[in-house]
Formats: sequence, C-alpha cells, structure tokens
Amino acid sequence: MSDLFDANDLVENIPEFSVSDLSVAIKRSIEGEFSHVRVKGEIGRVSKPASGHLYLDIKDEKSVLAGIIWKGTAQNLKVPPEEGLEVIVTGRITTFPGQSRYQIIIEHLAPAGLGSLMLLLEKRKQKLSDEGLFLDSRKKPLPLIPNSIGVITSPSGAVLKDILHRLRDRFPRHVLLWPVTVQGDKCSVEVALAIKKFNEISDGGAVPRPDLLIVARGGGSIEDLWGFNEENVVRAVSESRIPIISAIGHETDITLLDYVADRRAPTPSAAAEMAVPVRNELNATLNSLDQRRTRQISILFERQKLKIRELERLMPKIDTFVSERHQYLDLITGKLESAIKNFVNQKKLNYVRSGVETLQPKILQRDVHRKKEETEALSDRLSFAIKVIMQNYKNKLLELGRLCESLSYRKTLERGYVIVRDDNQKIVDNSKEAINSNHLILEFKDDRLSAKVKTE
Repeated sequence: MSDLFDANDLVENIPEFSVSDLSVAIKRSIEGEFSHVRVKGEIGRVSKPASGHLYLDIKDEKSVLAGIIWKGTAQNLKVPPEEGLEVIVTGRITTFPGQSRYQIIIEHLAPAGLGSLMLLLEKRKQKLSDEGLFLDSRKKPLPLIPNSIGVITSPSGAVLKDILHRLRDRFPRHVLLWPVTVQGDKCSVEVALAIKKFNEISDGGAVPRPDLLIVARGGGSIEDLWGFNEENVVRAVSESRIPIISAIGHETDITLLDYVADRRAPTPSAAAEMAVPVRNELNATLNSLDQRRTRQISILFERQKLKIRELERLMPKIDTFVSERHQYLDLITGKLESAIKNFVNQKKLNYVRSGVETLQPKILQRDVHRKKEETEALSDRLSFAIKVIMQNYKNKLLELGRLCESLSYRKTLERGYVIVRDDNQKIVDNSKEAINSNHLILEFKDDRLSAKVKTE
C-alpha cells in the first residue's frame, strides 16, 4: 500500500506560494466574495491620526471587525464616529497583508436608527450637565445695543441673508462673518475655532472685537445638526467671554449648543431680533423719557417754589428781631447822653476847682480834641456791636431754615426710602393693609409709581 501512495509525493505536488503571493490570493478571494457589505455593530476604539484617516473597531458580543475611513470620506460624514455609537456601515472587505488581518474599508456610516443617536446625545448631555455647563448662573446678559456682532455660519446659505436683513430693518450694526462648515466632520472643529478666535480679538485693534456672537444654520435632520452637539463646541461656548446666541435649525430642533448658549433663538431671524432693539421704537422711548424728564423738572421747580413760599410764611418778620435791639439802643443812647452830661459837669467842676483858667487855650484845645477822638471811638464800637448782633440773628435765621428743610420727609426719600399710599392717599405701613389694597402708589424721591399687590 505504501508503494502505491507516498505522503512525500503528495506534499511535493502542492503548489508553492511566496508569502506575498499567498497574501494577494487571499486578498482577491475575500474581495471577490465580499465586494460590498453592510455591517451593523457598535463602534469601539476610534483613532484619528494626523493624516486625517479614521481607524476604528466595529464589534458585537463575540467578534471585532477592524475598519478604515479614508480622509475624503471622513470629511463628508454627517455624524462623526464615536465610541459606543451603534452604526450601520457599508464598504468593502479587504485584507492588510502587513498584519495578516482582514478589515472593512468604510464608504458610508450612519447611526443604527434614531434611537441609537438619541441615546448617545442624552448620555453626552447628562455628562456636560453634571459638569454645570448648562446652569443659568453661567449665562451672560446680552448687551442692549452691541457695537459689533460676530456671525458664525455658512457664507453661502440663506441664514446669513436673513440675519443681515433683520439687523438692517431693526438697528443696523457692524457685522463680522466667520465662515464655517455647518455640517459634517469639519463643522464642530471650525465652529469651536471661530468662537475661540473671536474671543482672542483685542479691544481697540484694527478689527473691532464683537460684543455679541450668533451661531446659526438652517434646519436639518439630527445627523445634519450633529456638529453642534459635539463636546468641543459646547466647551468653546462655555469658555467664551462674549455672550452667544444660538440659532440652530428650526424651533423644534434642539442641540447641546442651545443648552450652553446665553440665549437660544428659534430661528436665525429671531436671533437678529434678540441681538438689537428696533431703532424707531428706541427713539420713541427716548423721546418719551425726555418729555417726562422735562415735566418732572418743571414739577420739581414748582415744588421748590412752593416750599420757599412756605418757609417765608413760617419765618418770623425781621422787625421781631430788630425792634428789641432798637429799643435797647435807644436806652443805651439815653444813658450815654446822661453820662456825657454828668461827665462834662464833673470836668467843669474840676476845672473850676483846679484854677485851670490860668492855662493857655492851646492846652485846652488839645484836651478837647482828645476827648472828641475818644467819643468817636466809642461810637464806632457801638456801630460794630450792632452789626455783630444783627449778624448773629441772621445766622440763627439761616439755621432755622436748614432745620426746617432737614426735618422734611423728602430727605428720608433721598436716602432710599419709599412712601406707600393706597388709593385714598392714606399711608400704608404694614403688610396687612397692603394686601387689602388692590392698588398702591409708591412715592420715590423723584416720582410716583403705581403698583398692583400680588401675594405669594
């Protein structure tokens, strides 16, 4: 039997291949058998080298299939592959001889149903929410009238025209456009970069730094809008020092960008309406306020005039203070005349007794002149004393006026207090009376306002 069949002869009859020849044969066989296939599975490891190609694993409970997405295909994906996302991929099965493995060259990738994509979105939303990125306390107020507005959108769509048209109708402003791709793999990277670069513009430079940013695009499917659900976009918005309005899709389209933005607009046109007021309405409001200011100034002047007249009426007449001093002055004058006569008589008596007749007239003249000077000095002192007394009473009168003014209740209003009255102008000083009054009048230091009572 061994003579008829020799194992060594059988081995020698098997064709001999080189390693490369065998790899090529296997490659042709696999590619011929599986020219195009659709595979459903969950994305595992994802690698993104600098070349722009994507390397990933597609797995199920038992097996793993290596996959490659070339750069040109990766740039046009509506939903970038992410670990944990269940997908359906279409492509060619081929081999990689360098590692003796088979793999799929992916030409199309789509989520395995809307539920899978929504599950991934909800998971990402919960993660970012736990970090506090969606808190209202982090949101910045929008400027009333921004000098410059930055718009991040596609330059070729109708979105930009709608925004510019609404701004031109309401309140024309300086607009800076940062063109971006609004869907696909490049979308999130370009949008995040645009937000960062707008924030890096320095104040006072050749290009004005925007006071407000609008991130906008038209409506679309969840896959079309996926770039605005990417984590790098959400973090770029949360780190922005410039307030941001999101205007992504239609009113029913919600992205993670809407949660982190400072304001969400249902449409791009609505975003422009949020960004600026209507100039004509603002002018009308300013004119109305100016008229109110003029009226209030007029009312204030009238009140001050009335207050001055009241003070004048309360102020005592000047005669009340002066008449007593006049009487005192008359008394002093009478005493002075009597004292002068007594003094002269005494001097005359002394003169007679002293025998001064023998003195020369020149000496007597000097003595008279000296006495005259003393009399004039006393008169000057008397006049000065009267002026001092009058000034003291004048100062007291001014102090009384200031006291009247300081005791006025309007001084209390100027310190920040408010007087509350009901419809009958009765002062309300407790919450019970306030609740029983449907309508209250609040008097501030500069005006009166009406208010309705609302209980908690």
